[in-house]
Amino acid sequence: MDVLSTLPTPEPLPLHAVAVVGLGTMGAGIAEVLACAGHPVIGIDTSDVAAQRAVAALAASTARAVRRGRITEQQRLDALARFRTAPDLRAAADADLVIEVVPEDYATKHAVFTALDAVVRPDTILATGTNALSVTRLAADSAHPERVLGLHFFNPAPAMKLVEVVSSVLTAPVAVASVTALARELGKEPVPVGDRPGFVADGLLFGYLNQAAAMYESKYASREDIDAAMRLGCGLPMGPLALLDLIGVDTARTVLEAMYAATHDRLHAPAPVLGQLSAAGLTGRKAGRGFYTYQEPGSEVVVPDAETPNTQTSNAARTPNAQTSDAQTSHTEAPDAEAPVAGGIPVRTVGVAGSGTMASGIAEVFAVGGYAVVLAGREVAKAERAKARIAKSLGRSVARGRLTEAARDAALARISTAGSLAAFADVELAVEAVAEDLAVKQRLFHMLDEVCKPGAVLATTTSSLPVISCARATSRPQDVVGMHFFNPAPAMKLVEVVRTVLTCDTAHATVRRVCRQVGKHPVDCGDRAGFIVNALLFPYLNNAVKMVQEHYASPDDIDAAMKLGGGYPMGPFELLDVVGLDVSLAIEKVLHQAFREPGLAPAPLLEHLVAAGCLGRKTGRGFREHARA
Repeated sequence: MDVLSTLPTPEPLPLHAVAVVGLGTMGAGIAEVLACAGHPVIGIDTSDVAAQRAVAALAASTARAVRRGRITEQQRLDALARFRTAPDLRAAADADLVIEVVPEDYATKHAVFTALDAVVRPDTILATGTNALSVTRLAADSAHPERVLGLHFFNPAPAMKLVEVVSSVLTAPVAVASVTALARELGKEPVPVGDRPGFVADGLLFGYLNQAAAMYESKYASREDIDAAMRLGCGLPMGPLALLDLIGVDTARTVLEAMYAATHDRLHAPAPVLGQLSAAGLTGRKAGRGFYTYQEPGSEVVVPDAETPNTQTSNAARTPNAQTSDAQTSHTEAPDAEAPVAGGIPVRTVGVAGSGTMASGIAEVFAVGGYAVVLAGREVAKAERAKARIAKSLGRSVARGRLTEAARDAALARISTAGSLAAFADVELAVEAVAEDLAVKQRLFHMLDEVCKPGAVLATTTSSLPVISCARATSRPQDVVGMHFFNPAPAMKLVEVVRTVLTCDTAHATVRRVCRQVGKHPVDCGDRAGFIVNALLFPYLNNAVKMVQEHYASPDDIDAAMKLGGGYPMGPFELLDVVGLDVSLAIEKVLHQAFREPGLAPAPLLEHLVAAGCLGRKTGRGFREHARA
C-alpha cells in the first residue's frame, strides 16, 4: 500500500509540457496518449529510426481515428503538431514532467536520471516506467529524490486503462497527486502502489507466466494446449505463452529476476527456458520467434513450425486485452477447432452419474450434442429433478435464440433417468460427476467396473483428485481417463483430458473425439494436481491474497489492476468470492501437498476467512459483503 496514502492529498501541480525519453513501443504509445489529450510532447531518443517510427505511428493511429469518426481532421493535425522529437535530453529543459521508458537496465536508467538532474527545473517531476527495477534506488541517486516516482503504463498504452502510480519512501505527496491527476485527465485509472518489483499487476501476472513457461518446459502440456486452457477455462484474452512472446521473453526474465531477488520465492525464479530463449535471441514477437514462430519480426501472425500440431490448418486472431481498440496489438494463436480426432470406439450412449449442477450440465451438453444420455442419481427422483433443471436451462437457451424449440425437445427426449448405475450396462462412455471425495469416487468406479460392458470408457470429472486412484478401483485402469469440464458445463468450451500412466490410446482418442462432437475444445494433460488451469490459476489467486495480507494493496485496487491492466474478466477477489473461499483453500492445499513448494502454501488470511465461515457469495461474505440469495 502507498506509504503516503494516509496523509492529506496536496493540491496537484499543473503538468502541461511532457517529455518522453525512449521511443520504443511503449514510449511511442505514451507520447500518442499525451499528444491526443492536448499536451505538448517532446519525444527523445538517440535513434533516428525510433523517432521516425514514433511519428509514423502517431500519424497512422490518428488517421484511423479520423476514418472512424472519432476525431476530426483538424484534431488530428493539432495532435501531430504537438509532438516533436529530439536526440538529446537537453530538449526536456522546459518539461513539467519527464517520463523515462528506456530499456530495463539500471545503469541505463541511472544515466538518464543523472543527466536530467542537470537539465530540468528543480520542480520538474521525473517518472520512470520501470516495472522491475527499484524506484527507490533511482530516486536515492537523484539530486531531487522527492520528485522521482514510478508511472507504469501498460501495453498498448493508448488502449489500456490502468496506470500504476508508484511512490517510494522519498516521494513527495505533491508529485504523486500531480501525476495521479494527469492520469485521470488522460482517461486512465491510476492505482497507487508502493515500490516493489512487479508492483500489483505484473507482480501477480509474471509469477503465473513463469509457471506456464515451466509447465511447457517440463513437457507436461503443449504450448497450444496451455494457451487454449487459460483462454477457454478462465476467459483470459490471451494465453500465457503467447503473452510472454508479446511482452518479450527477455523482458519477462528481467522482471522475474528482480522479483526473485526481492522475494526469494522459487515460483519467481525464472524458468530456465526463459534464459535459454533469451540467450538464443528468441525473445518473442519482436524477434520473429519465441515460444511461437511469427511471419516476421514484429508480426502478430503465427506461422507453422516444428511444434505445430498436424491438425492445425488455420489461425484465429487473439488480443492481449479484453477491450478492443485501434491501437490494440493482436496475437494469432492456434484455432479452437481441429480436424476430427481419429481412433477410439464409436459412442452412441453416454451415462452420467450424479444429479447435481455439474452432472445436469454435462448431461445437457451430451444430449444437445446428439448423444443418448442415461442420467443416474442415487434415486430416480433425484435424477428427475436434474432432468427438470436441464429442461429449464434449455428453455433459457430457446428464449435467447440459441436453440430452437424442436432442438430442445429432441435433446430432452434423448435423456433417460435412472436410480442406479445398473442402467449403464449398454453405455460406451460413463462419466461420473459426483462429490469431490476420493472414497466416494472410488466406490463409484468399482461399481462402474462391474456394470459397464468391456471396452466402455470410464471418465471422472475431478478437478483436483488423482485420476489414477479412481482407475485403480477398477479391473480395467486402461479404460479410465479424466474428463474435466468447467462450470457451467453448457457454456464453458474447455475440457481437460487427463491421461494416467495406464490410460490406453483408445480411451484417450474416444474422449477427445466426443469432446469435439459436442463442441468442446479438449486439451491434453497428465495426471497431476491442478492439471493445467487450476495449477496456474490458484497460485495467482493465492498471491493476490498475500498482497492484501501484507497491506500492499486493497482488494479493490488489485481487482482493478488485473481487469484494467491484464484484461481479466474478473479480478482475483471477485473470482475467489464466486468460486468459494473454502473450495479455493482446498485446491491450494492439494497443490501445496503435491508440489511441496513453499510459495504454494495457502495464505493465512485465506485460512482465517474460511475458519470464520466467510466463504464468499454463498455465505454472503468473503473478501466483500454480498447480498444473501
